[in-house]
Amino acid sequence: MKFNYIVPGDDFSRAGNASSEMKKTLQRLGLPQAVIKRTAVAMYEAEINMVVHAGGGRAEITIEPDLITIIMKDDGPGIADIELAMQDGYSTAEDEVREMGFGAGMGLPNMKRNTDEMLIETEPGKGTTITMKIRIL
Repeated sequence: MKFNYIVPGDDFSRAGNASSEMKKTLQRLGLPQAVIKRTAVAMYEAEINMVVHAGGGRAEITIEPDLITIIMKDDGPGIADIELAMQDGYSTAEDEVREMGFGAGMGLPNMKRNTDEMLIETEPGKGTTITMKIRIL
């Protein structure tokens, strides 16, 4: 099964809609709660990053009997230093974003912690594609 979502840019009121819809779908499919939670957290963090840093993007989710694959793609500025961005607490978010409660620098680390595999492909000025895989127990 495949699902596609648009992640609107600069709209915090709609950020998280895709992960919320996917959570409901996984619940209807009767998947284990731990898998649902990990998927929802990883997707939500990616959505917020897209809103904060990239002006939105797209999400493509494939559900197979033993694996969920999440591909988050944006056309934003890219990630200049992936190693630095993966450190807990590192953030390039603007002060106004932090004042709203976002941009704490936990997005990428939380995505990594909640997935079995994560690949970041990025090019400055051309965007970022993050592929995450979660095994279904």
